[in-house]
Amino acid sequence: MEFSGVKRRKPWLIGDQRKASYPHSLQFYLQPPSENISLIEFENLAIDRLKLLKSVENLGVSYVKGTELYQSKLEAEIRRLKFSYRESLEDEYEPRRKDHISHFILRLAYCQSEDLRRWFIQQEMDLLRFRFSILPKDKIQSFLQDSHLHFEAISEEEKNLREQEIIASSTSLGGPKLELEYVYKIPFADALDLFRGRKVYLENGFAYVPLKDIVAIILNEFRAKLSKALALTARSLPAVQSDERLQPLLNHLSHSYIGQDYSIQGNAGKISLDQIDSLSTKSFPPCMRQLHKALRENHHLRHGGRMQYGLFLKGIGLTLEQALQFWKQEFIKGKMDPDKFDKGYSYNIRHSFGKEGKRTDYTPFSCLKIILTNPPSQGDYHGCPFRHSDPELLKQKLQSYKITPGGISQDHISSSFLNELGIQLKKTTVEQQNKAKENGQSCLYSSALPKKRKTWRSTYQQDINILNVYTQKGSLKYRK
Repeated sequence: MEFSGVKRRKPWLIGDQRKASYPHSLQFYLQPPSENISLIEFENLAIDRLKLLKSVENLGVSYVKGTELYQSKLEAEIRRLKFSYRESLEDEYEPRRKDHISHFILRLAYCQSEDLRRWFIQQEMDLLRFRFSILPKDKIQSFLQDSHLHFEAISEEEKNLREQEIIASSTSLGGPKLELEYVYKIPFADALDLFRGRKVYLENGFAYVPLKDIVAIILNEFRAKLSKALALTARSLPAVQSDERLQPLLNHLSHSYIGQDYSIQGNAGKISLDQIDSLSTKSFPPCMRQLHKALRENHHLRHGGRMQYGLFLKGIGLTLEQALQFWKQEFIKGKMDPDKFDKGYSYNIRHSFGKEGKRTDYTPFSCLKIILTNPPSQGDYHGCPFRHSDPELLKQKLQSYKITPGGISQDHISSSFLNELGIQLKKTTVEQQNKAKENGQSCLYSSALPKKRKTWRSTYQQDINILNVYTQKGSLKYRK
């Protein structure tokens, strides 16, 4: 396949030539395309293919594969992106050509690492499974031949001779069903997965596989061929990347995200100051809801509360200008002079946004940091309510949030906090262990724990063992 910056005229094929080029709506992609295409078409085909595979992935997560809803959603997506999917449609040359070329383009982009190859193979297999499921029965044999799969359906006489054995090996088949079902005679070595699950009848080194089970064998063959092809493509990739026209495109494709941007930067400034009060009762976690209420009532927060709540507001999309306006308006309500606010408080707000000092762009506090560092004292409102509040006060607070008394108990409060802390400890410990392994070191303790804990050799399980039962004061005791 050759590339040019100029849009080239496509080769003109008519009648049987078009059908012979792509006889089926699905294929094993055994032969690479040989025509010339422009760089513009190269990029457009690759992006559409990537959108299709991303849709295959998302639908596989949202719906059960093979169900009617999954099938209809995927068919609609394929039709929207103008790829081939049904055998009976007229004039399928362009969609099949698009399918063929775009597959090979993404091979170039997704052969660069093991993770990329694994993802690409899985989505292509799911796409092939869908297309095969809607392939007419009378087209299956020709598709197998074109894909160099030497599987042939046995005759009716041979099927009737082994009817009982085949039905016994496949519990989903019955007598009437078998009469309408194709059965294929396949070498034993090609049906190992079915044999492992005791789902196939074996005789004289051959497996007798009903049509509904042959898709597993076809997918295994496809995976093996595609995996080998990607490995070969990776070897020759340096020659392709030497073309400075293609290298940026391929690198972009393998790292691109084509969905909606949900990053913090994308959401910055998307909330207004007027929305904060309503969001605090509907969407804020209890710790931030507590801080917001205290700020509105007292028109002031101490440093720990300002840091915890200020970075949270930054994280949900408040800009620097909005943050300065928000805090200044509230503090002025508490009879603070505007000049005093500008001199004593605005610097810290700009600092948290990376505009002062060492210009670090700070992120919101994690649950683990809130729980285990800087505990609140008298007059403070920061911290974790499940960790630092009196249980009775916490119950009253949760009831004021419209949580029924029957849904609140001492055990629930304790287990909620301990579960969250355990999850955070596990996450942090695993991250530290991975980092230590990369640096050739051993991880002796969890740095997320207080200094008192650091003197002990620990694992995640030991960290969990030292968590004592939630006491009436809401504190944790550490013990060996």
